[in-house]
Amino acid sequence: MKSDRLLSILLLLQTRGRVPARELAERLEVSVRTIYRDVEALSASGVPAYAERGRHGGIELLAGFRTDVTGLTADESRALFVLAAQGAHAALGLDAALGSALRKVMAALPEPYRPAAEVTSRRILVDATRWKGGPQGPADLAALQDAVFADRRLRLRYRHSGDAEPRTYTVDPYGLVAKAGVWYLVADRRGRPRLFRADRVRSARLTDAPVRRRPGVELADVWEVLRRRVEERPGGIDVTVRVRRDRFDLFLRLHGGALTEPPEDDGTSPWVTARLGYEVVGEARPLLAFGDRLEVLSPPEVREELARAAASVTDLYQEPHQRGD
Repeated sequence: MKSDRLLSILLLLQTRGRVPARELAERLEVSVRTIYRDVEALSASGVPAYAERGRHGGIELLAGFRTDVTGLTADESRALFVLAAQGAHAALGLDAALGSALRKVMAALPEPYRPAAEVTSRRILVDATRWKGGPQGPADLAALQDAVFADRRLRLRYRHSGDAEPRTYTVDPYGLVAKAGVWYLVADRRGRPRLFRADRVRSARLTDAPVRRRPGVELADVWEVLRRRVEERPGGIDVTVRVRRDRFDLFLRLHGGALTEPPEDDGTSPWVTARLGYEVVGEARPLLAFGDRLEVLSPPEVREELARAAASVTDLYQEPHQRGD
């Protein structure tokens, strides 16, 4: 739209100084003639923009003119450019919009803060995705976004972990949450908070019925309840292991998310002790990938589970290979 284009021209000129008309045209995907018409429109509205033709000409603003975002501190300006969970913007289809918004913010920052903000954007990167977090199916967030913004009830076909077939639910959505690279739908079902992993949603359809949220309850409130329910879930299995020091960095990358407390490391022993939490005994089986570089110390049932798994692998490779089996 023209108004958005005029604002983009203003902010680009404010950031760059003199800019060739052809470069502006290429950036904004319009003709050079349109750029000159836009400059005339800016001038007519009181913005002192003017064009100089010739080999070294271009479009620029009158010296000293600018529009500042006032009230921002230096730290606030830098904080805007620490981009957490960049994959979240791509999943929502907002990568291009984010880039455009940050360019506008950069142009509008007070001059003393602009260099620090630019350096921050190049020197700090936050990637919230876990190392080796396991395969995830594609999550179609389009219908879920429609539901949370349209304030209508949602009909889901959802497959729980371990279920062969999906189940059907009618829910009242509060919003979407990205947790460690995984998207979740936060919703009420029959007035009670529920969490639905987006990549397990097999289909999502908006209904004609308006959403029925609990009065005064916001997304952050429901998420806090659900988060604590997961993290403080009673039961589970506490597993103590010792890992060879030369494999401990790899161990942390693969299993750090299961740690229940800081590792014990005296700095001299060839082994580092760590404590992990699992829901069921079978979840500890991936520890076998470390072979004799990792030993489970307790509990006995986990040691027995891994011993059975190792024995079954040994039996498999001791049998003669039968081609075609």
